[in-house]
Amino acid sequence: MSTAPTTETDEKPPPVVTAPRPGLWSPLRPLVLRLHFYAGLLVAPFLLVAATTGLLYAASFQVENLVYAHEMTVDPGDEKLPVSEQVAAAREAHPEGTVSAVRPSPEADATTRVMLSGVPGVDENHVLAVFVDPYTAEVRGALEQYGSTGALPVRTWIDEFHANLRLGDPGRLYSELAASWLWVIAAGGLALWFGRRRAQRRIRGTSGRRRTLGLHGTVGVWAAVGFFFLSLTGLTWSTYAGANIDELRTSLRQATPSVSAAVGGEHSGHGSGSAEGGVEHGVGIDVVLDAARAEGLDGPVEVVAPADASSAYVVKQVQRAWPTKQDTVAVDPASGEVTDTVRFADYPVLAKLTRWGIDAHTGVLFGFANQLVLMALAGSLILLILWGYRMWWQRGRASAFGRPIPRGAWQQVPPHVLVPLMAAVAVLGYLVPLLGIPLAAFIAVDVVLGEIAHRRNRRGGSGAAPERADGSPEEPGGSSTEARGPSNDSNEAGGPTRKAGAAEDGSEAAEEAPREPDDAAEQAVK
Repeated sequence: MSTAPTTETDEKPPPVVTAPRPGLWSPLRPLVLRLHFYAGLLVAPFLLVAATTGLLYAASFQVENLVYAHEMTVDPGDEKLPVSEQVAAAREAHPEGTVSAVRPSPEADATTRVMLSGVPGVDENHVLAVFVDPYTAEVRGALEQYGSTGALPVRTWIDEFHANLRLGDPGRLYSELAASWLWVIAAGGLALWFGRRRAQRRIRGTSGRRRTLGLHGTVGVWAAVGFFFLSLTGLTWSTYAGANIDELRTSLRQATPSVSAAVGGEHSGHGSGSAEGGVEHGVGIDVVLDAARAEGLDGPVEVVAPADASSAYVVKQVQRAWPTKQDTVAVDPASGEVTDTVRFADYPVLAKLTRWGIDAHTGVLFGFANQLVLMALAGSLILLILWGYRMWWQRGRASAFGRPIPRGAWQQVPPHVLVPLMAAVAVLGYLVPLLGIPLAAFIAVDVVLGEIAHRRNRRGGSGAAPERADGSPEEPGGSSTEARGPSNDSNEAGGPTRKAGAAEDGSEAAEEAPREPDDAAEQAVK
């Protein structure tokens, strides 16, 4: 009796496939999405004003050259008169006020500016600039002037509206708020955009909300570096964050040095030049200017009058265009000798970077090209804001604004990530108060509203329709984004995307690409 041989099968039981643990981005994404949505929503009006006025300011340089061409330019002559004679002509035409500074004609076709302070009817923070033909001493006009770049009325009006809405120091809070949040919104947008699959970033062949999102994301990515730069440089001379930055630079010995205007004194800064001494004091402005030129101060310069009879003249280069020329000397009015010198080449690194950053921010570092880049950035920001609001509207089926992003996103973040993240936010909030204070206020209000919604749900009992964390009724059979976990749909436009079957009119299903599985689920299936 024979038995059939046993055969071993080559088949082995299939291995058990377990879904990989979600990465760091998966739990962070809802939190970043909620922050990007609400920050963009609430800060966008301030950013829109800043972008619009910034666009106008970048264009104002060319407008200024056209509007004030008569005052600013002359036909070149044979030989320029001594600066003292030009100042005398200006004083004869405008005896009011006192001479605080003089900017001799820097080019063959440019006029000399004689600045008068304390003129009745002129803002105390401004001066009256008298324009003098350097060849004939003819006074070609007088205009109110503001700032170190010599802004005339048109540019001054736009500059002040951009900086403080023409409300003075209180108005500066708006621009600091915009600068404090611009980089946060840009960083959140970058994270959301690059967190999407490449196929979902395309614009061609899309329509509706998906197309708006594609335009919003693509333009935002290209402009993000510029937004970071504008935000950082804008904060350097803001009220509160700027003071903290100055304090930090001082502690690191990176403060901007200044020349001493005290004859024989140490470096301690120079006076305002409001001038008991005046430019006729001592050896006079011609000898002072010659001494400064002998020290290598070529190009455009400004001669600041002595603050009093015991102070020195201060002559400083005022060329902000590249290559920057910012050397400064103090000249003894009694002897005409240079008593103190500060070279831009000797500035600390952070002082140089601050100077270049501010000059690029204001459009003077690289001239017309610089101004074109600023106009492009301002125009991009305006478009991004409009597209952002459009996405919110389209999420509500183009008949109302869509539902806000639900609460609770922070609960998905692991403690080992959430705790250091909160610590970093606290430090940033301290250094940049108009980032920290609004964020703390929003969190406080959000917590209170969430608690009210929670208690309302508990009082409603089992017969009441379930509500989302934001207090709005939840769709039957649905769940919030936080319960489902993040999807890869186009909900950056303003919250969770409904399934095709849940669309009321089917329009969203037609314009959105088919839902793709999450990364973890996709790998588990494979």
